[in-house]
Amino acid sequence: MKTRTRLWLIAGLVLLALIAVGVVLQAINTLYLQLSWYLPYWIVQPVFFLVFAGLVLLLVQLAWPWLRAALGGKAGTGTASQLPPPGNRREAAAQNLAAIDQTLDRVRDAMEREALRQERQRMAAELERGDLVIVLFGIGSSGKTSLIRALLQELVGEVGAAMGSTTGSQRYRLRLRGLQRAVWLVDTPGILEAGVAGLERERLAREQAGKADLLLLVVDGDLRAAELEVFEALASLGKRLMLVLNKCDLRGEQEEARLLQLLRQRTRGRIAAEDVLPSSAAPQSLPTPGGRPLQPPAEVDALLRRIAAVLHADGEELIADNLLLQCRQLSEASRSLLARQRRSDSEAIVDRYMWIGAGVLAVTPLPGLDLLGAAAVNAQMVVEIGRIYGISLSRQNAQELALSVGRTMAGLGLVKGGVSLLSAALSLNLPALVVSRAIQAVSAAWLTRVAGLSFVTYFERDQDWGDGGVQEVVQQQYDLSRRDGALSRFLEAAFRRVVEPLQAKQPSLPPRPPAE
Repeated sequence: MKTRTRLWLIAGLVLLALIAVGVVLQAINTLYLQLSWYLPYWIVQPVFFLVFAGLVLLLVQLAWPWLRAALGGKAGTGTASQLPPPGNRREAAAQNLAAIDQTLDRVRDAMEREALRQERQRMAAELERGDLVIVLFGIGSSGKTSLIRALLQELVGEVGAAMGSTTGSQRYRLRLRGLQRAVWLVDTPGILEAGVAGLERERLAREQAGKADLLLLVVDGDLRAAELEVFEALASLGKRLMLVLNKCDLRGEQEEARLLQLLRQRTRGRIAAEDVLPSSAAPQSLPTPGGRPLQPPAEVDALLRRIAAVLHADGEELIADNLLLQCRQLSEASRSLLARQRRSDSEAIVDRYMWIGAGVLAVTPLPGLDLLGAAAVNAQMVVEIGRIYGISLSRQNAQELALSVGRTMAGLGLVKGGVSLLSAALSLNLPALVVSRAIQAVSAAWLTRVAGLSFVTYFERDQDWGDGGVQEVVQQQYDLSRRDGALSRFLEAAFRRVVEPLQAKQPSLPPRPPAE
C-alpha cells in the first residue's frame, strides 16, 4: 500500500514537472525572440545559454529535495544521518558520562547507585578501548553457534574450546586483517524458548543487543511471526543489523534465491538488501561409496566478506553510534532513577501537609470550608516541593502559585465536587458535630492532595503546566485521585488519622446546641 502511494506521488511529481518544463520552454522561446529582435545574433546566443543554464540549475535545486523525499531516501541508514560525526559523538558520549556523575551524587538508594556506577565504569572503559562487538541472535535450531564456529575457523583456524548449545552469553575475540581494533563475537542464548528459563535467556540476549556495534539475526527459513517481532525490535535499536539465512545446503539454489528475495522484501526499508545474506555453517556430510562420508566445508565467505567490508568502512561510525546510544540510555536511566526519587520525596511532602491541614481543622473547624484556610493549597508545601527539584521559590511566588491552583480548583467546581464525594463516603452514625468536623478535615486533606500532586507535575515539567494549562493538570489529578483504588486508600488513611481520633474524643465534645 505504501509502495502504491509512493508511485502515485512520483507520477504526480513527474506530471507537474512536465507542465513546468512546458511553461519554462514557452517563456524561453519568447525571450529568445525578443532578444533576437533587439540584439545582434552573436550576443543573443551566449546570453540565451546563460539564462537557460541558470533556469535548469534552479529547477534541479528546487526539485531534488522533493524527489529524494518521494523515493524514501537511502535504505538501511537508521538514525546515522541525524548523528554528529564520530569524533563529536565520542565527545557527546563523554559529556553524558560526566552528567551521570552529577546524578549519582543525588541518588540515595545504595543498591541502585552502585548498579549505576558499575555501568558507568563499564561505559568509560568501552569509551577508552573501543573494541567492535558483533552479537548473534536466533532460535535454538537456527545454527548460530555453528556459524560462529565456522567464522572463527575461517579466520583463526581450529577452535580449541568446545562449542555447543548456548545457555549463556559467550564471547570470542578475533582480529580481522587490516582492522586495528579487536572484534568480539558474542553468542547469545536461543530466543523464543519456552518456560521461565527461556524468558531469562531472552532477557540476557536483549541486554547484549544494547551493547553491540553490529547485530546478526540468524534464521533457517522465512521469518516466523515471533522472529519478525524480534527483527523489528532489533531494527528499532538504531544499530546496524544483518539477517543471515543459514542452512542453505539443505535447499536448492532456486529455493535459496526465493527465500533470500522473500526475506529482503519483508525487511525492506529496515535494512539494506545486501545485508541479507546466505550461509551454510555446518553442511551435512555426503556419503561416498566404500569410504568415509565427505564433509563439505562451511560456506560463510559471502557473510565474512560483508562483515569485513562493513567493519572496515563503517567500523568507527558503528562504535561511535553504539557508545553514544549506550551513554544516552544510561543517562536516561539515571535521570529516571532521580525522577522516581524526587517523585517519592514530593509525595511524602504532600502526604505530610495533607494530614497537617486535616489535623488543624479537626481541632478547630472553620465556619464553612474555606479552600485556602483549610490548607488545600499551601505556600510552604510549594516551597518544599520546589526545593526537591532544585528550584528556589520566594514565599510570595509560592503563594501566587498556590492561589492560582486554588482558584482553578474552585472555578472547575472541584471543591464542591470533592466535598460531596467525601460526604457520601463519610455517612457515619455519629453526632452532627463529629460528622461536620470529619467532613471538613478529610475534605481539606483531599484537596491538599489534588493541589500538591498538581504542583509535583508542574515541577516535573520544568515549571510548565503544558499545552492544556493549569486547568488540565488539576482536573487530571482530581480524576486520578477519585479512582476506586486511590480513593479507597485515601479513605482508609482518613478513617485511621481523622475519624477514629474524633470518635475517641466524642465524650469530651460539648453537647449539640438545640435547634432554634
